[in-house]
Amino acid sequence: MAQVILKNIVKNYGKLEVVHSINLDVAHNEFVVLVGPSGCGKSTTLRMIAGLESISGGDIIIGDNVVNNLPPRDRNISMVFQNYALYPHMTVRENLGFSLKIAKRDQTEIDKSVDEASKILSLEDYMDRKPGALSGGQRQRVAMGRAIVRHPDVFLFDEPLSNLDAKLRAQMRVEIKKLHQKIQTTIIYVTHDQVEAMTLADRIVIMRDGNIEQQGSPTQVFENPINTFVATFIGSPPMNLLPGRVGKNMLEFSGGLILPIPIDFKDIVKPGQDIILGFRADHIMPVGHDLTIDGDSAMIEMSVGVSEPLGTETLLYTQLAGQEILAKMLRPRIVQDGETLTFNLDLGQCNLFDAVTQRNLR
Repeated sequence: MAQVILKNIVKNYGKLEVVHSINLDVAHNEFVVLVGPSGCGKSTTLRMIAGLESISGGDIIIGDNVVNNLPPRDRNISMVFQNYALYPHMTVRENLGFSLKIAKRDQTEIDKSVDEASKILSLEDYMDRKPGALSGGQRQRVAMGRAIVRHPDVFLFDEPLSNLDAKLRAQMRVEIKKLHQKIQTTIIYVTHDQVEAMTLADRIVIMRDGNIEQQGSPTQVFENPINTFVATFIGSPPMNLLPGRVGKNMLEFSGGLILPIPIDFKDIVKPGQDIILGFRADHIMPVGHDLTIDGDSAMIEMSVGVSEPLGTETLLYTQLAGQEILAKMLRPRIVQDGETLTFNLDLGQCNLFDAVTQRNLR
């Protein structure tokens, strides 16, 4: 069983602590994505799991073994890097089998493993080509294939798609998802791209400044972010945030805007409390171009500053209580700049955050 456990992992560079006593349990066959802004400690954490960085405190357990002092080659992990790290003078076949050759495996075993990996990743037609004759997506598949042939307990991916264009990234996300379904093993994947995290992960671990802010399924962190950082980092576009104050049975905002208190929060907030109302573009739409709302809602008139047509929907940039707000229009039509529309806000989908701690009040 390829479970990975991090217990109170710390990383120091001299006096600077960059990872602060994090704890994480990754189950066998789970696809966990570490996501966060640059410098949050996600790649450092991955490299500590791989053994490419020493740990300053805590324990790393892979399977049943504490691997703190084991070199990378003895941890039975395979890592796929951002830059592919292929040997340019070798063919695809030679690249795939190189690690097994270095390990002095029998040639029959090498050939079998290489053939299996090439079939999984549809590389059969490229086996005699060198990396320079391959596209970026094909090179990335070779890099993944080189990891597969070793039959590791754990796959580690360090921002593997960041060098690809948008179309190839979308294609490779599907390839990686298929790969996980086929090989049925543990994957820990690092990215700064929240779209990758949302589409690939069984569980997302959101990091900031060397700490784990929140972890959960993509749906959990999207719908119930633990704080305003997660709310604005996860989701595209990010969650709208509207600072205000709790009044008597209502929420009060600048410019005289009054809204009902969302029902889930009525027994939580107190009059005079400073709050931040959070809602996504999917939950505020022009009347007639929206989804059916079963619970409480509020009608708001807003002037559209800019519209961004996206085919089956349009993003609308508006102003509300002094804040820029993004809304969505389904079944879109042309919207003139400056046009005033009536919007329907789904209060049942709103979150309330404490203005001081920035944490979700739910």
